[in-house]
Amino acid sequence: MSLEPSACEDLKAFERRLTEVIAAIQPSTLRWRILLGTMSLVTFVGAFYWLTDPRTSIVPLVDSLWNHPVFTVSTAILPILFLTLTVLLFVLGIHKLVIAPQIITSRTRSVLAEFNMSCDETGKLILRPRPTNNSRLSNAGTPRSPKKSKR
Repeated sequence: MSLEPSACEDLKAFERRLTEVIAAIQPSTLRWRILLGTMSLVTFVGAFYWLTDPRTSIVPLVDSLWNHPVFTVSTAILPILFLTLTVLLFVLGIHKLVIAPQIITSRTRSVLAEFNMSCDETGKLILRPRPTNNSRLSNAGTPRSPKKSKR
């Protein structure tokens, strides 16, 4: 399947622009993922040390939590952080920014389907082979019913 040079350049320019638009719309989530991942890891490690401490089953719960301040603080901060971020992000409309690239790609796919193309989540074009017109070939092997004549 060979295309004209101008058609190839147009497709490349369209693909570049589509990937730019999708990349610009997506919010930067790396720092939030790092923060929540770090807090989850600290909570997990603190819980491990708290559960493997032989004194945990002997002393009262409050004393046990005072003996493991890392676990206590991280366990208190993690739900507060999660709920605060969730409410704050929804109030600021970040959830719309997360969904927007998916809306753009689905609408772009529906338009590109008419041209035998598609795109992935990042906006890269997917060229599909042209459909072959096999309507004559597919009907060639089937017997035709005799034509009815008008009386």
